Amino acid sequence: MELFHEEPGIGDRIARLRTRRKLTQEGLAESAGLCVDIVRKLEQGVRRTARLSTLNALARALDVEPSVLVGQPATFEARSEGEQPSVLALRQAISPVSDLLGDDPDPEEPPGIAALQASLRSTERIRRDGRMGEIGALLPQLIRDAKAAARATTGSEAAAAQSVLAEAYQVAATTLTALGKEDAAFTALERSMAAAAMGDDPHLETVGFSSLAWVLTKQGRLADAEQVALTAADRIEPGFRSQPLELALWGILLLRAATAAVRRERQDTVRELLTMASAAAARIGTDRLDYATPFGPTNVGVAKVNFLVEMTESAEALRTARTVPELYALPPTWRARFHVDRALALADLHRDDGALHALLSAERTAPEWMRYHSTSRRLVADLRGRERRRTSPLIELADRLDLDG
Repeated sequence: MELFHEEPGIGDRIARLRTRRKLTQEGLAESAGLCVDIVRKLEQGVRRTARLSTLNALARALDVEPSVLVGQPATFEARSEGEQPSVLALRQAISPVSDLLGDDPDPEEPPGIAALQASLRSTERIRRDGRMGEIGALLPQLIRDAKAAARATTGSEAAAAQSVLAEAYQVAATTLTALGKEDAAFTALERSMAAAAMGDDPHLETVGFSSLAWVLTKQGRLADAEQVALTAADRIEPGFRSQPLELALWGILLLRAATAAVRRERQDTVRELLTMASAAAARIGTDRLDYATPFGPTNVGVAKVNFLVEMTESAEALRTARTVPELYALPPTWRARFHVDRALALADLHRDDGALHALLSAERTAPEWMRYHSTSRRLVADLRGRERRRTSPLIELADRLDLDG
């Protein structure tokens, strides 16, 4: 099972929230369905790791989202040049006051549909590369432009603009979730679904449900995430004549459901879903990239490694990782996450040098993504806690990730 490793403060966060809830350590453990020794050791800093299922259980008992417990970058990094990315600007684009007060006249003509679609494709490439700052700088304007185009046009052009807007909202949702802003991400997805209903792409609703399942997983709403993904998958279950796109979207939903199931420790369900997704990938026969999300034999292999890591089957995860075909076919952020999973498995087996090499591979693949990725940050923090040297490649990596302590 994926391990969450302490960046300084996780024990303090648990203790502070427990005190606010007027819970004893025994009371928190009982509410979370955990052994009190786990709570005690986390708060004392004796235990530096927690399974993700443990983290979700504690978050539910403390009535917070898991991101509150683990800590992660909550805003975009400052940039030395160009437009500064802004969480506030993204929030304002998603939920503008003008929606309540009425729109002011726009002095500029909205961009044409072709220009909007080109901007969307560019933004999706940036997201796949993990260049978070660029997404934060460009996305608010894309949302505003797509809304303006939808208002200013009719018929097929308005429908096309609504489809661009639906996808832009989905990019906003995943970006905000990465920053621990799950509430705003949920709002973005609600607006995405509304835009998709007025758009010209019948697949956007399915893609929206896939994104929603991911956001719910990040919120710790695992049963809801699994239900959303499986319900959407049932609606589009492919048949003998289904096209590769339909198979891919179905397979993506199965993997979303499996991600929630593995964190609920429903291992039989995970294996069943992975078997079905593998069959869909085999039917397609090659790796695809639809709506900025890959699916095919390679991505299913990467997902299997992730699930094995989450189930603490570390040795099997590493054996499976060696069999993943054509890793280069995946976008940089997917490849980087694969290397982080390898690092988690190696660290679990106390092969710290190998874990460091895997983390460095992830950093080379998607350096900016790495600085925002909470699992990577906590693994580096944990390895640094075991490091006895004052200077080393690991310490340098921790510095590049701007880790405290």
